[in-house]
Amino acid sequence: MIRTYLRNLVRGPVAPQLRKFVVVGTVAAAIQMALLWAFVEVGGLNYIVAAAVAIEITIVLQYVINNRWTFASMRNVSRRAFLSGLAKTNVVRGSAIPIQLGILYALVSWGSIPYLLANAVAILLTGLYRYAFDRMWTWGRT
Repeated sequence: MIRTYLRNLVRGPVAPQLRKFVVVGTVAAAIQMALLWAFVEVGGLNYIVAAAVAIEITIVLQYVINNRWTFASMRNVSRRAFLSGLAKTNVVRGSAIPIQLGILYALVSWGSIPYLLANAVAILLTGLYRYAFDRMWTWGRT
């Protein structure tokens, strides 16, 4: 069952959508990494605080792009639907923030991994979680 699910993600009906989600996520991850670096190295913020701020900024960016491109066929068009979707994606991605920050903290504190590399790993590990819940709830399709 898991093998079939994973195969469908790569070759099945949702594969093109998942690829778009990955492209948007990759761009947002690069922006998040740049913001994280700037907030820590230039702004002097603690890396956990900086990561939380960078994540929230990219949540909004990703929602706008995913709504327009990745989930275009189920797009939230009206103002009410758009704002509702933005709130939903904030809940979905907001629930991933503690997971991502926990992984970041653990890798930096216990693994002695540089914070930028640790953040990249945390982004990757929470990616499928965000995709699954955004697809099911934010854009209302399973």
